[in-house]
Amino acid sequence: MKILILCTGNSCRSQMAEGILKSFDSKLEVFSAGTKPANEVNPLSIKACAEIGIDISSNYPKNADLFVNDAFDYVITVCDNAKEICPVFLGEVKNKLHIGFDDPYDAIGTEEEKMLVYRRVRDEIIRDFKKLYNENLEG
Repeated sequence: MKILILCTGNSCRSQMAEGILKSFDSKLEVFSAGTKPANEVNPLSIKACAEIGIDISSNYPKNADLFVNDAFDYVITVCDNAKEICPVFLGEVKNKLHIGFDDPYDAIGTEEEKMLVYRRVRDEIIRDFKKLYNENLEG
């Protein structure tokens, strides 16, 4: 099963979703990318995943254009902007889904206050991707 998770910057939500989905099943081929990739994975995303034993510290943002010729079982957008400007994939895409989440990058306040938002979004990603996994990907 080959899955691509898209968002705009590929620094927060899509990176967390990639790590979380891989943690469910090591046989899944999971990639993430952005329509306008950032320079690095957001450190608070790395920290939020590390808190639950998922290491995304060696991940890096990738441009969605790198994947347009590839075939995927699922292409999943996790932000509204990526959904609107999702590139046209020339390879076969069996299923396109949108599972949207708030952008934790927009959180304001102290680092601990921001972390509350990153944890909430991380936990929502776990909930929604676990449902997807249990209903469509398992086995």
